[in-house]
Amino acid sequence: MRIIETKVYTIEEHPNRELCYEWIRNNWHDLNEYSVMEVADSLKALQEEIGGDLDYAFSSVPHRGEYIRFTDYDREALCRLSADDCSLTGACWDYDVIKGMRENNPTQVLSTLHQDTEFCYSDEGLYELCDSMQYEFTEEGNIF
Repeated sequence: MRIIETKVYTIEEHPNRELCYEWIRNNWHDLNEYSVMEVADSLKALQEEIGGDLDYAFSSVPHRGEYIRFTDYDREALCRLSADDCSLTGACWDYDVIKGMRENNPTQVLSTLHQDTEFCYSDEGLYELCDSMQYEFTEEGNIF
């Protein structure tokens, strides 16, 4: 048996935060997947309210095949919804989904989703994540 001692740092204490950010970016590829699921939940909840047919394909990062299509829905039911209330699921994505549909541009929400993902992987976003979750890192920047 042997004992190996490893010095660990919080993100605040780490001598080179960029090493930690690099490790996360190279190993955690789904940091904003919860937002993708929340957008999908908001779209499905909107369909429950306005009816019609819904079809979509998107992810947290832009890609050529992304789309959101609503057809044969009740326009009057859409107009009765308040985007500001986030009444579909209670998530902030309700606002973007309703607003985008009212402006006849349901894919508008994807721009916000992609910006949100960019923030998640930015230095500031990663710092907030690591600080709030109290992650610890080795001197090399690996998660401990």
